Amino acid sequence: MEYIKKTFLYLILLFVLAACSAKKDTITSRNYHAFTSYFNILFNGEEAFEKGIQGINEGYKDDWFKQLPIEPLVFDDRKTAIPILKNALPGARFSINKKTEINKETKNQSPFGRAEEKAVKAIQMHGMNIDGLERNGQIDDAYLLLGKARYYSQRFVPAVEAFNYVIANYPNANLIAETKIWRAKASIRMDNEELAIETMKLLLVVKDTLELDFDPEIIEQANTALAMAYIKSDSLQNAKKHLILATRTRRNIEQAARNMFVLGQMYAKENKKDSAAVVFNQLTAFKDAPKKYKIHANIALAKNSSNDSLSSDILNRLEELIDNRDNRPYLDQLYYQVAVLHEKKDSIGLAVSYYNKSLRAKTQEAQQKSFTYEGLGNLYFRDSEYQLANSYYDSVLKVALDTLDLRVRRVKRKSKNLASLIKFEEVVAVNDSILRIASLSKAEQTAFFQKYINNLKNADEEAAQLKLNQIAFGGTSSMLTSSNKGKWYFYNSQSLGFGKTDFQKVWGNRKLEDNWRWSEKASFKRKSKDSETEAGKDMRYDLDSYLVTIPILKEEIDSLKTHRNQALYELGLIYKEQFKNLKLATQRLERVATLQPDIELVLPINWHLYRAYKGLGDAVKASFYENIILTEYPKTVFAQIIKNPEEKATTAVKVNEVANLYKEFYYLYKNGEYIETVDRINEVLPKIGDSKLMPKFELLKTFAIGKYLDKGAYKKALEFVAVNYGNMDEGKKAKEILKQLAK
Repeated sequence: MEYIKKTFLYLILLFVLAACSAKKDTITSRNYHAFTSYFNILFNGEEAFEKGIQGINEGYKDDWFKQLPIEPLVFDDRKTAIPILKNALPGARFSINKKTEINKETKNQSPFGRAEEKAVKAIQMHGMNIDGLERNGQIDDAYLLLGKARYYSQRFVPAVEAFNYVIANYPNANLIAETKIWRAKASIRMDNEELAIETMKLLLVVKDTLELDFDPEIIEQANTALAMAYIKSDSLQNAKKHLILATRTRRNIEQAARNMFVLGQMYAKENKKDSAAVVFNQLTAFKDAPKKYKIHANIALAKNSSNDSLSSDILNRLEELIDNRDNRPYLDQLYYQVAVLHEKKDSIGLAVSYYNKSLRAKTQEAQQKSFTYEGLGNLYFRDSEYQLANSYYDSVLKVALDTLDLRVRRVKRKSKNLASLIKFEEVVAVNDSILRIASLSKAEQTAFFQKYINNLKNADEEAAQLKLNQIAFGGTSSMLTSSNKGKWYFYNSQSLGFGKTDFQKVWGNRKLEDNWRWSEKASFKRKSKDSETEAGKDMRYDLDSYLVTIPILKEEIDSLKTHRNQALYELGLIYKEQFKNLKLATQRLERVATLQPDIELVLPINWHLYRAYKGLGDAVKASFYENIILTEYPKTVFAQIIKNPEEKATTAVKVNEVANLYKEFYYLYKNGEYIETVDRINEVLPKIGDSKLMPKFELLKTFAIGKYLDKGAYKKALEFVAVNYGNMDEGKKAKEILKQLAK
């Protein structure tokens, strides 16, 4: 009887399996394969796909200082070595046979690989393609999942094949519109945005599907895809139009908020501040929008404030955001933008304070940090505190992520120029100090260094006492745990032993007597970076070691003066030519003029002072130095320029034509047309007075003069370039040639 029951059950099971065959078009088969393909396979595939999307969203970091991409993804263009499907047809055939296998490495490496594996498995095991028609209603979903998984794996051609298969074989499916949107996105990634635009227009305008009324989310997706395509094709007006359409219903909250922010950025980039403000205000009022978009919308509003009253309102709003503890992850950015607003209002003290708060924020990111350092550097640069400014510019270069960025390259150039300035300022300061001490009498020198030594001793004693206090009352010893914890220091044997050891490291073994801190009382020898102890004597406290370093020979003192004067002259040029700080330039140049500089510097100093005071609008002082040049150096090129000022050209040469002119003159020079080169350059120089290529034209003219005139004329031309552009490459080249000619 038991045997009969088992046989009967097996027969029923075989009957059910036979009835559920993928080759038979029965209600049982269709329902069985639809149910098992989804709940056994596709559900897990979709779960893996969602996990992959979540990983992308969590791993992607937006650069809020740049235009955000509509889709927050980073694809490696090097992997897209594939043909562009310009003639891809909706009916392109695509199939997966039973022997198709998923790459094991792919499925093990990413959630998208696992999603693709599940999609293929569902198609292989539960596909019911009978007489050219698919009877399993879940297979079109499997192909769509397959295409989306391949899209995120950056395999766009296979992805498009999967989408095309759905479109060709399941024209009545309820996901046909979504599939076309995904195919359009894949086309955009393959630089075939024209096809994407065409298919999306057919979908939205012609409605080439059986769906008469699209779900609002489908309309959002289609308009978002169109905006992506138009941005890729640089049709920004159309992109804005479709971003506006995509944000009307806001079914996909995350994408809608992103679309609004991108739209606001596009308006801001076009300097349409009012339109940008409207969009950013709408985003801040978007109740369900993710916090990151709301915070950065407020920051963007501050950047695009068009008047003082509006900026005051935004400043108050930013202060409220700062006070909200939930916004702590954004404090660095909020503090930075508040600092920028205060800087615009010339509240420099508040600006510096908020910049520093931004740097101290725990959530500080490298990109934000680079902007904050640059902001502080620019403030100090504006106030002519160049050394401090340069320290912040150096910090920008250390933390900047993209060293090829135009902003970072500008900072690098400014830092390089400041490095030269700081070097010359240090030469002036050090040489002035040495020369001042050398000019003192012996008694004054002794008193000067004795005072320095006394200050040094006091500072060392205070530092040592502070360290002992830290050890005794909460310093390093407070971190030691023992059974004596909580007792007075001198009753705590562990802390006392530690303190004794640390004391001996600093002071050595000293007798218990008065004035034990004095170095003469030391009965030990030790060496460190800052001091050398010789027979118990700290050389930093040795008066004679300082006195012997004072220069006494005339040659040494003259050398110090020469280097100091040259540094002052170079500083004058840097302030005048590179930083356009004519006030500081005149200070340095006038000072060196009073210090009896080398004879070859006298004319250049007077020339630059003449030009600087003309730039400052000080006609009296400009006339003073003009008279010096005309009376004492009447035959120089500089005197001729003053006597015969170049006539202003009625039409200036356009900027983009200057480089072409230089190339033309350079080829004239290379072809040996030296006289014509000089004539042509003289003709065009008055028209390009503000061009950055002016030094190049002058040097080229000088080389041409050297080819057909005598050595004296060549030297005069070189001297003119060396004086006028002394701190530029052309001026340095001219100086090198002059040195060679002098040998």
